[in-house]
Amino acid sequence: MGLMYQIVVTLLSFLEFAMFARAILSWFPQGRDSRLNEMLYFVTEPIIMPFRKLTEPFQRGNMIPIDFAFLLAFIMLGVLRQLLAYGLY
Repeated sequence: MGLMYQIVVTLLSFLEFAMFARAILSWFPQGRDSRLNEMLYFVTEPIIMPFRKLTEPFQRGNMIPIDFAFLLAFIMLGVLRQLLAYGLY
């Protein structure tokens, strides 16, 4: 069980890092067309998409430039990692 736990925690940490990198890269216009940005979208979008569908009714016509789906997905990854840490040890 220790190896499986380490794999899952490492995967969650990697996904958190990828989402953080995607957020930082979105601040720079020249980074939006890069191969790195494409890879980050490919890795993180499947995690964000369910939250995007949940928040879509609330974001229509909203002028706030915050992607709540992204924020919720990022928080969810952190909560899952913490639950694993406290649940197994």
